[in-house]
Amino acid sequence: MKTLPPGLQDHLDSGMTTLAWCWRLTRSDGVRFGFTDHDLPLEFEETVFEPESGFSTSEIRAGSDLAVDAQEAEGVLSSDRITETDILDGRWDNASVELWRVNWVAPEQRVLMRRGAIGDIRRGRVAFVAEMRSLAHRLSQQVGRSYQASCDAALGDARCRVNLTAAAFTATGSVAAALRARVFTTSAMQAYQPRWFAAGVLLWTSGANSGRKAEIMRHDVDGPTAILTLMEEPVRAITSGDTFTLTAGCDKRIETCAAKFSNVVNFRGFPDIPGPDTVLRYATQGSGHTGRVL
Repeated sequence: MKTLPPGLQDHLDSGMTTLAWCWRLTRSDGVRFGFTDHDLPLEFEETVFEPESGFSTSEIRAGSDLAVDAQEAEGVLSSDRITETDILDGRWDNASVELWRVNWVAPEQRVLMRRGAIGDIRRGRVAFVAEMRSLAHRLSQQVGRSYQASCDAALGDARCRVNLTAAAFTATGSVAAALRARVFTTSAMQAYQPRWFAAGVLLWTSGANSGRKAEIMRHDVDGPTAILTLMEEPVRAITSGDTFTLTAGCDKRIETCAAKFSNVVNFRGFPDIPGPDTVLRYATQGSGHTGRVL
């Protein structure tokens, strides 16, 4: 049940209303956008809500149980506020959404109807459709640890405790030549062994992708040249001279934790967990099934 501000309640009780919907979206990079279905711009809380912006929503679907309430927002990719490049670049992933009901004659008479986040985004040739999930979607997220052989800590976090700022685990360089859309060479990594940065992170510090991060799939060495292959093709093309910072990767195995990071004391996996072959194995004479702990 919503408690309406007195001014808005009086407006609704008057029998003649001037109401509009307003959506405020805040991306993960802090950039804020405002849209409205009114035919003129509206402004409140330091946000300008643009009309006729190529952004509209479906009806609201909500339930009284804990199921995830959903709504869909549709936008035109030709809009100068919502671009295909930004969508592909992940800038809209999990953006926060606020839905307001506003008296467009007096915008101070308004009420926040719901909050949520951008979920799945489906792209077409000229438009996109974004799912707007309610806060209930967080209840479906997995919480807690998994019983598994590999480490479940993020490299360098408070549980892992590896110092990623150490010279052995970070490097800077620039693109010497782009071989393919997600493969390029660099000559600034002669001191590092092959696969040292595989499964690591690359942060672009200049060029069209500046400020964006990418996962590293492969790190190969060809003489004095290192060849890096990214997990996904960047939205913006890689060009010679683009600079970057690399952070070493970890494959989550205890052998790597010992040899590469000397950090077994903080290993967060269960390397001695019995594998599927142990579960499926049946007792035979001489098989070693004595009842003791394996």
